[in-house]
Parts: sequence; structure tokens; C-alpha cells
Amino acid sequence: MARRVLHRVSMKIVIIGGTGLIGSKVTSMLRALGHDALPAAPNTGVNTLTGDGLREALTGASVVVDVSNSPSFDDAPVMTFFETSTRHLLAAELAAGVKHHVALSVVGTERLSESGYFRAKIVQEALIKASPIPYTIVHATQFFEFVKSIAATATDGDTVHLPPVLIQPMAAEDVATAVTTIATGPALYGTFEIGGPEQIRMDQLIQRDLRARNDSRTVIVDPHARYYGIEVGERTLLPEPDAKLGKITFAEWLSDRANRRTA
Repeated sequence: MARRVLHRVSMKIVIIGGTGLIGSKVTSMLRALGHDALPAAPNTGVNTLTGDGLREALTGASVVVDVSNSPSFDDAPVMTFFETSTRHLLAAELAAGVKHHVALSVVGTERLSESGYFRAKIVQEALIKASPIPYTIVHATQFFEFVKSIAATATDGDTVHLPPVLIQPMAAEDVATAVTTIATGPALYGTFEIGGPEQIRMDQLIQRDLRARNDSRTVIVDPHARYYGIEVGERTLLPEPDAKLGKITFAEWLSDRANRRTA
């Protein structure tokens, strides 16, 4: 009996925000799988806010992965960015015959509408769902790479005020792996949640990071403290129980960061 040989189908996949933290990793992973992965960003001549370069970039594309982010988190600019960019992108995809739109968003977006940033993400997701293009929205928990930023926004002098709420952060590497898997599979016509392998209280997470960086700031547990200006409940930032979990723990990520610094 002749042995059947399976051939992997190579696709052109455009990564919007493809030169950023997640986008660059997704681009590398897709190329390693044999796909024609095109990183698209203003510094490569593609600007979703103005529409410049979109038609050329999307020609022949089967899948578009949007992991872009607004350069400003102020209410008006961030709404303009996500609404305008998403409209331009979806229109260009429709014209190009794109078969799958993948967008990276945030776990708990609908629970965080007190923030202008998350109101903009809600609008972005609504536009994607209303489009005729098959789609998958990936909801990710906070990244380990942004733990330092959480501490910075919560700092008052030498103290860091944080609410005693649970968080389930994950490594950017695990985020990129999940996005790559979704991008190379069929559209789910829904939301796919991903999170880190461990739940931890936010104050404990930040304390561990400060200690690892020999940062002398003191963490204060404050029930009234806010998370990026948002009042959050104990489980607001957690994914659903059926979320796909990453493999890299915070301890492993801290160890890897320390090793890279001393290399």
C-alpha cells in the first residue's frame, strides 16, 4: 500500500502590529511553520489608522492577525484608534477576500468598561462581530512583561498601593503561541480565552517582581486601590474555568529574565 504524504498548506498571513512584543513573536512562529508571515506596522509602511499600505499588504492574504495597540491610552485617542483602524482593516480584508480575522483583546473587557481603553476595545470587538468576515477574538490575561507597568501606575512615593484581587498573568511567549495556533486553524466565530498557569493575588505578584529587581518600594494592600484607574473585584481579571492555560510560570519567567540580564 502506498504511503500517503500529508502536505502542510502555506498561507499568507498578515500580522497587524507585527513588529511589537506579541506581533514579532507570532511572525517568527508562523514563519517557522512555513507560512508567508508579513509583519505590518507604521514602520513597515502599513498604517491602519490612515489606511496607508493596507491594500498592498493584504493582497493574497488568507488570514489577518491584529495584535496592534493604540499609541495613546487617553479616552478620545484610544477610541479613535481602535474604531478607525478596525473599520479600515475590515474594509480592506473584505476587498482582499481574507478568510479569517484574528484579534487579540483582553480577558474581562466587558467588565472593565469604566475605562476608556476598554470601552474602545468593546467597540473594536463589536465591529469584528458585525463584519461578514469569519473571526476569532482571543482574550488574554495580563502579560508578565507589563507587571512593572502595573507597579508604576500604582506607586505613590515609595509605596505601591494594590487591591487584594486575583490575577492570572501569562508570558508573552504563551500569548503568541496561542494566537499562532488560532491563526492557523478555522475561525471560531467567537471568543477564545487564554490565561497563565497560576492564579495569584496582585499584591503578591508585584511584591515578587519588586524583590527580583531589588526594588525597595513597599507594597500596600489597599481594598480601595485601583487597577489602571479601574475598580476591580476579586475575580474581575480572571479568565473562565475553560480557558486555555499557558505553560510558563512567573517563577520561570523571572528566572529567564535574570539569566538574560547576566548573559
